[in-house]
Amino acid sequence: MKKRILIVEDEPDIVRGLKDTLEFEGFEVTATNEGREGVKSAREKGADCIILDLMLPDLNGYQVCQEIRAFNAVVPIIMLTARSEEHDKVRGLEVGADDYVTKPFSIAELLARIKAIFRRLHRAEEAQPATIKIGECEIDLKKHQVLRGRRADPLTFYEVELLKLLHERSEQPVSRDEILDKIWGIEAYPTNRTVDNFIVKLRRKIEDDHKKPAHILTVYGYGYKLVP
Repeated sequence: MKKRILIVEDEPDIVRGLKDTLEFEGFEVTATNEGREGVKSAREKGADCIILDLMLPDLNGYQVCQEIRAFNAVVPIIMLTARSEEHDKVRGLEVGADDYVTKPFSIAELLARIKAIFRRLHRAEEAQPATIKIGECEIDLKKHQVLRGRRADPLTFYEVELLKLLHERSEQPVSRDEILDKIWGIEAYPTNRTVDNFIVKLRRKIEDDHKKPAHILTVYGYGYKLVP
C-alpha cells in the first residue's frame, strides 16, 4: 500500500514541485492551501506524513499542528518556514512538529527526510519491546507516551525514535551526526540545533530536574548518551 503524504502549503510552485517529486517516488499525495482544510483532511482521511507550511491564509502552521496533535499524536509533521530564527523553530517543535525545513529548501533534502521517516516506521513494525524504562518513567512505544505514575505525556514520532536509538545504545555516547543521519536522514551542519532542541523537550518530560539531567546526558563536543 502506498504511503500517503498530506501537503498543507499555499505556494502553488512549491506544491507542484513537491507533488511531482513525491508521486514519482511512489507516494500518494494530497494537497491543500488552507490550514482548516489540512486539519479536516488529516482527521477524515488520515496521513502517513504531513508537510505543513507555517504561513497560511487562514490558520498558521502552529495552530494547524496543535489541532492535528489533539487527535493524532503520532503522525510525523515536517514544518516548512521562511523564518530562520531559532525561537520560531523551537516554537514549532513545542506545539508538536517533528522537524522543520527553512525556505528556500532542497526538494532532494526534504525527500531524504521523508524516506528516513518511513525507514524508521518500517523498522518500528518489526518485533520490538512495547515499553522501555528510563528512571521512574515508562515509555510506551506503541502509544507514544511517557508514563510517570498517573501522569501521561504524549511523545511525537521523532521523540520516540530518538529515545529508541539512545536506549539501544544505553551507556554509550551517540554523536549528533549519527542521530541526524539515522533518524532525520540529513547531514549535520554547524548551525543545526535539531537534536539539541529535541533533547531539551525530552528532558522536560523524563528528568526529575531537566536542568540537572540524570538520564539523558550531554557528551560535550560529541552528542548524548542515555543512562536508564
